[in-house]
Amino acid sequence: AEEKSEKKKSEKQKIKKYEAVVRSFSLPISKKHSMYISKFIKNKDIDVAIRQLEEVIKMKRAIPFRGEIPHRKGDMMSGRYPVKASRHFITMLKTLKGNAIVNGMELERTRIFSSSPSWASRPQIRGGAKAKRLNVVITAKEFSRRKSK
Repeated sequence: AEEKSEKKKSEKQKIKKYEAVVRSFSLPISKKHSMYISKFIKNKDIDVAIRQLEEVIKMKRAIPFRGEIPHRKGDMMSGRYPVKASRHFITMLKTLKGNAIVNGMELERTRIFSSSPSWASRPQIRGGAKAKRLNVVITAKEFSRRKSK
C-alpha cells in the first residue's frame, strides 16, 4: 500500500509551464472589433485587461479604433465601445487566468503575449448573407523580471 501512495505522489508533481492558451471557436462577434480589442489587451496583465474591458462595457473607457470614427475625450484620437465583443473577451480572459493558475504560472509576471482573431466558417442567414463568426486564440506567457540598471 505504501508503494502505491509513493507512485501517486510522484505522478502528481506538476511540470511548471511558462505559457497558457485559450481558444474560442465560432463566436458571434465582429472581426474588426476583435482586432482592435486584441491590440488593446496585448502586453497587459490579465486582471488589468479584464478590468479595462469591464470599463468598456460601462462606457467609461473607449477602445482605440482606426478610420473615420468619432473622436473621444482624453489621449485617444478615435474610439468605440464594442460591448458585445468585450463580454466574450472577458469570458476568455477569465478562462486564460484559470489556465495560467493550473499551469503553475505566477500571475504577477504573466502578460498577454498574443491575441489573434480569425474567421470561422460563416453560416448563411436570411437573404443569403453570411453571419459573423470568429475563432480567437489568446496566449499568455510568464516573463522574468527585468533587471534595472
